Amino acid sequence: MADKDEEMVVTPWEVRGKIDYDRLIELFGTQRIDQRLRERIYKAAGEKHFLLERGLFFSHRDLDWLLDEYAKGHPFFIYTGRGPSGQVHIGHLIPWMFTKWLKDRFKTRLYFQLTNDEKFFFEECMTIEEVRHYTYENSLDLLALGFEPETTFLIDDIKHIDLLYELGVQVAKKVTFSTAKAVYGFENSMNIGGIWYPALQAVPAFLHSWIVGKNVPCLIPCAIDQDPHWRVTRDVADKLGYYKPASIQNKFVPGLGEGGKMSSSDPMSAIFTTDKPKLARKKVMNAFTGGRATAEEQRRLGANPDVCSVFKYYSFIFMPDDRELADIDQKCRSGAILCGECKQILAPRMVEFLERHQAAREEMKDRVDEFSAARLRDEVRR
Repeated sequence: MADKDEEMVVTPWEVRGKIDYDRLIELFGTQRIDQRLRERIYKAAGEKHFLLERGLFFSHRDLDWLLDEYAKGHPFFIYTGRGPSGQVHIGHLIPWMFTKWLKDRFKTRLYFQLTNDEKFFFEECMTIEEVRHYTYENSLDLLALGFEPETTFLIDDIKHIDLLYELGVQVAKKVTFSTAKAVYGFENSMNIGGIWYPALQAVPAFLHSWIVGKNVPCLIPCAIDQDPHWRVTRDVADKLGYYKPASIQNKFVPGLGEGGKMSSSDPMSAIFTTDKPKLARKKVMNAFTGGRATAEEQRRLGANPDVCSVFKYYSFIFMPDDRELADIDQKCRSGAILCGECKQILAPRMVEFLERHQAAREEMKDRVDEFSAARLRDEVRR
């Protein structure tokens, strides 16, 4: 159980404590997505998206500028990624599903970086064989969401270092060690691979522009804990002659326990994409809720969906219909529905989602190479 008074810590490698998103906007220097900006996104995309409507994608950098460029007829590309240190859980899928929507609505390219070098540097016990295994496994989860090989490029940092290195050394030369320490909190015990790694994390934000030989805007959808990487990237962009990447940040998908985000390090806090239906159902039925001590008390006083992990799963993925979500909210607060009944609604939806995702995942097992960024080598301008 999370300590409600635990200090909030949000870095690219650690998230703990009670998350205050208003405070994160202030600390990181991002901007809140307001209704005016949402309407601009909807107008350009041609439709709304419930993750934006519900404030689950809540902050940004330079989205107004990106939309201005798009309105002028200057298309952008999308960059996001994954550090393959373990199996993918539902929380990882949320920004990828939103990325798929952006990619489809704006008809653009996706560069997806699998930072297996990062995980090798930062995870003390991980072997090269393990990061290679999870690179493949995590790729399947992304591709199961329906991305097309013609415009989707999987960048394997270790395998495709020849594609990244020329830009990487240019970035590295512009980032001082004092900056890296200030942003990432590096100590003397950090291996030199970890200190070098952030330069490679910046590369895909410039890669498309480098390939085509002209500046192209970049949009990075990501969870808010990854924002420090883009602050460094934006700091060096002008020095290298590239646009600063725009970004859009999402809130963390909650874990199944009380407080905190879903975490791969706590298997019972997370629903993994490879979980068997029986296990997924068990996790849902054991999830923390905002219910009362007894059924009688809950019928009389109602429950609190604001702190309920089950309700938050509805918000993030399993109830895109606002009317249905509002109905569950009202029933919960009024005591018309008990937590066990609410879990019985979520459990079959979770199982159906996993079964569908796992079937799509299976279909991609022999197709990962179709998406390899190795294809980009033929496009690189020398």
